[in-house]
Amino acid sequence: MKFATKAIHAGQQPDPSTGAIMTPIFQTSTYVQASPGNHKGYAYARGKNPTRSALEKCIAELENAKHGICFSSGMGAIDAVAKLLRPGDEVITGDDLYGGTYRMFTKIYEQFGIKFHFINLLDQTTVKKHINANTRLIWIETPTNPMMNIVDIEGCSKLAKANKLLLAVDNTFASPYLQNPMDHGADIVMHSATKYLGGHSDVVMGALCVNDDKLYEQLFFILNSCGANPGPMDCFLVLRGIKTLHIRMERHCFNGRKIAEFLRGHKKVDNVNWPGFTDHPGHQVAKKQMKDFGGMLSFSLKGNKSEDAFRIASSMSVFSLAESLGGVESLIGHPATMTHASIPKAEREKSGVSDSLLRLSVGIEDISDLLKDIESALH
Repeated sequence: MKFATKAIHAGQQPDPSTGAIMTPIFQTSTYVQASPGNHKGYAYARGKNPTRSALEKCIAELENAKHGICFSSGMGAIDAVAKLLRPGDEVITGDDLYGGTYRMFTKIYEQFGIKFHFINLLDQTTVKKHINANTRLIWIETPTNPMMNIVDIEGCSKLAKANKLLLAVDNTFASPYLQNPMDHGADIVMHSATKYLGGHSDVVMGALCVNDDKLYEQLFFILNSCGANPGPMDCFLVLRGIKTLHIRMERHCFNGRKIAEFLRGHKKVDNVNWPGFTDHPGHQVAKKQMKDFGGMLSFSLKGNKSEDAFRIASSMSVFSLAESLGGVESLIGHPATMTHASIPKAEREKSGVSDSLLRLSVGIEDISDLLKDIESALH
């Protein structure tokens, strides 16, 4: 089954009681049992809910995975993966990492005796040097947030498998339409379903996909025990959003390319970070593991003044100044004070998150209106 067909039908059947083509919103906390313990898989909604089950099957199929698990947020999904670790374990991850993930790793899990190595994942030799007897997990984002670096999933997978490590990939920026990390050797795929999967900025949710049955059981146990489960209405909204994922992503990619090319030719712009450029350091890897280059990009300004970035970000009319990404509407953000504010200035600047860096989530509006908006703000 092709992706567009899976986006509309995967994991979903007409409701057997009514024939409803859309999976109903099972707004219930508990389920009546035929006899004690005879609950046909549904006993209490923290564990399972039919609306959520349909969504989990759908996302798993989109990622070419066997199992899907949905969480109340992307951070809830990451937290479940971190709970697989034990004191003394070590994690290799990127030095260009989403601020919320960095904050969780350093402020929550370091205090429990877990060590994190924030390194340049683009260099496989560097990754290999940091693997030791205590290493348990390699956690990567690709494309990275917000510098749009491309990490070689297959290369990391070979290192992980050779050393019996788990490889987890945050696939939020690409979405399963553009990239399927399982096909390149990932053990865990994570999504902030808030973003492209939902696609309409009206829900907060996370998801994990895995193939290994034992790993699925461990992660589901964590979800059921710790309670970071999403509600059925949120699951319904993401199911509905996914039905247009392929069409939305086509427009995101088209608009993203046009804006990246425009910015690169502007006299006030210093660098544009977008993997579709042939001279982008990760372009060839991106071509290998992605279908297109997406609608996310970032750019810095000549002079590197935060006040210039603030003025531009605050003067747009079609692009909205807001957190998040992946919705139908275009957003602009200032990573240094927004998504990556939790990372110390010296650390974020090492990865390229300068005071003038702006991140764009390019929506699906008419491209001429988006270009006019940017041109006016940069004037």
